[in-house]
Formats: sequence, C-alpha cells, structure tokens
Amino acid sequence: MANNGKWDRRSLFRGAAVLAGTAATAPLFSGAATALTGSNDADALFKAGKFEQAGRAYEEILKTDPTNLHAARRRGYVALLANRFPDAEKYLTMALNLAPDDKETNYYLGDCYIRQDKLAQSAPHWQAAGEDGYAKWFAAVRGEAYQIHGDTARLEFKQMDPIPLVEASVNGGPTKRFTFYTGAPNLNMRASVAKEAGLSPVASQKIEYENSTIWAYYGILDSFKLGGIELRNVPVGWSSTESGQDVDTDSDGLIGTWVFYHLLTTFDYAGRQLILRRRTPETARKARAAANRTGAKPLPLWLAREQYLHSTGSFAGATGSRTGVVGVNLGGTSEITAGMRGETAEQLGIRSDYDRQIGTFGSSHPAVVYPCYPKEIRLGNAVAKEVYCYTNPNQPINVPWPYGTGFDTMGWFSHCFWKPHNITLDFTDMNLYIARGKAT
Repeated sequence: MANNGKWDRRSLFRGAAVLAGTAATAPLFSGAATALTGSNDADALFKAGKFEQAGRAYEEILKTDPTNLHAARRRGYVALLANRFPDAEKYLTMALNLAPDDKETNYYLGDCYIRQDKLAQSAPHWQAAGEDGYAKWFAAVRGEAYQIHGDTARLEFKQMDPIPLVEASVNGGPTKRFTFYTGAPNLNMRASVAKEAGLSPVASQKIEYENSTIWAYYGILDSFKLGGIELRNVPVGWSSTESGQDVDTDSDGLIGTWVFYHLLTTFDYAGRQLILRRRTPETARKARAAANRTGAKPLPLWLAREQYLHSTGSFAGATGSRTGVVGVNLGGTSEITAGMRGETAEQLGIRSDYDRQIGTFGSSHPAVVYPCYPKEIRLGNAVAKEVYCYTNPNQPINVPWPYGTGFDTMGWFSHCFWKPHNITLDFTDMNLYIARGKAT
C-alpha cells in the first residue's frame, strides 16, 4: 500500500478500482526483465509459460540444493498460478524458512491464503511484504468471508458498451448498476453507495492520482446480492475525492476477480448475461459437459498477482504466428479486440498504423499505443481475423516482480473479442471454456 504518502502499483489500482476497466493484464512498465538466479533451464521454462515443466525443474534443483531460495519460491509460485494450494504452501513456507523477511515470498503466501479465505492468516504476510493496508483490512475480517447463499443467478446485461453493467443490491438496499472486470481484484463501489449502505472503513489511505488527490477506503460489507446468489461478509473498497465526492459516476461499482473466483462464473456475452453458480463438483461437471457438447475443449487457466487471468492463445501476422500465454480481460471498457506487446507485433509482422498514435491509460500509467490489425487471433476455438487491436512498442513481454508476473505474455484478449461467445471460468480445476453463441 502507500508508504510515506506515496502510492505503489497495487494501492492505486485497488483504491481507484471503480475508475478502472481499461488496464492491460500486466503493468505497462518499460524496460527489459532482469535476469533471475537459479537454473537457466527452469527459469526459461517458467518465462515461456511452460509451468508444469518448470515446476519439475525447480524440484530437481531443490533435491540437490534445498537451500535455494529462488527455486523454492518459484516452485511455490508455479503451484499458486494453478491454485494448487498444498504445494504452494509447502514450497513458499520452505522459501520463507530460508529468508523470513523476503517480501516476494510473503506476498505470494498472503495471496495464497486470501484465495482460500484464510484472511487473518494472510495478514502478517501482507505486513511483511510491505502491504500495510492489506494487513489491516484482512485482520479486521471476523468469521468466514465470502459466505455464499443461494445456488444460481442469471444477471442480464443492462448495458454492453462502453462498459457492461449488471444489477446488484448492497446491504439489502435498492439495486445498483455494477460493472465487472477481471483486471481488478476486489469488489469496489462509489463512495455515495458505501455511505448509503452504512459502511465504515477499517483502513484508509491518501493517494495522488492523475494530478489530484483521492482517498481510498477499505471495509467489510455485510451483504452483496447478485440475483439468486448472496455473498456475505465481503471485503470491499470505495474511493472519494478530498471533499468526499464520488470519484466516478459511470457505474455504482465494480466487481473484481475475487468475487468471481468464489463462484463458477459464465460470462455469457452472446446471451448478454452473467451466470453465477455455487462452486461444487456437480456444477463443475455440468459446465464441462455443456462445454463438451459445443466442442469447446478445456483451456488452462492461470491466476497471477491476485487478479490477473491468463490462458494459452495465439496471434498471427504477415511473417508468422505464435502460441503462448495471453491475458484474459473479461469486462472493463475497451473498443479493442486484443492488445499486444510491441515485440509481438513486430516479430509477427502484424500490420500497425504508427501514424495514428492513441494516448491511453492502463494499470495506473499513461501509455501511447497504435492501431494494429493481426491476421488472426485465437483462444481455443474462438477466432477473430483482421480485427482492430492495438500495440504498445514500449511494453515488454516480461516484467518481473514486484511490477509484473515474471513470465512472458504476448498480449491480452479484451472486451470486444468476447461478444460472440460465452466463457466459463472454473477455478476448481483451473480451466477456461469458450464457446460460440449463447450459454445453454
């Protein structure tokens, strides 16, 4: 969080999440990734997104060198990407025993525990990672967080563009219009909505944002009702200007990844609805069966840095195509079908219009991007050809911790790509299913 009145990448994004919806899946930092210690082979596999092979390679290192901090921490991170919590805890604890004050290890352990709703257990690790606000926030949660009541909800999109909107009730009050975005972490809402709901902050911070000052607040919401599903005891954030006014009025709030990974969620763009189901073996089985009937094969799903979703996709241009790790940005505000790193566009010969620069803003940083038109982009059986995208020549394919994921990503799929499809996220088996047409 903020230190000495200054903000970091996460504090700003969390505090102003109600403003968000346009940020790229990884931060827009320039500069090459720094070299990592340990086995070159294991690190190369990790950076290339070959996480299973990388995990085995790090295990081999640890067999001969059990004091290798980098290998232990990275092996735990590989497990965390796939929500394999026992392995994540095992290896991250091994790393922590080697270096108790290591901020990166503590950060991953804090994330590992919040994914399992062990919020109080996560607090000391956030403190050790330098995330004081998170530590205070999660230490204040009493009882079970994200309690789920109800089994299924179907929420009609009240609006598709420029941002999708669905209706939800806060603390039993009248319905409000919330957007959603998997590039944002927690549930956020406007300050006026928080006040109406009777919320009190358990932590707060002052943030300098786009040449102005805002206050970010963090509290605990009693009830968040999404149609037939109600979540209780939910961590929530809100933001206001120094005078107490709302920061943004495009929506009443924003639903982030933390809400969605507690449920089996289908983003039914083609059917203009959000389908939420309780996560059980039975609902997961039904989702797999429905996907199989449409011919949709399970794609890998990886969760990095609290909220960033990834899978495997491909880009193609005049000089070739490449398959690799891509970001999955569902929801948010964007007129593009996909965004790509400058190196991706250049190496694949993707037609780019450098005469028409676009000033934009992503992950709390201004950026200059350019229109580009790949021959094809693909995620599973979902394909788009010659569609409008953009590329950022200054955006590297790999940004290390603490600002990025540490592995290579070619780009990300955005709002307009999803419109002909329905997409189901299964955070139990860590699979993504995408099928053309409305969800059944």
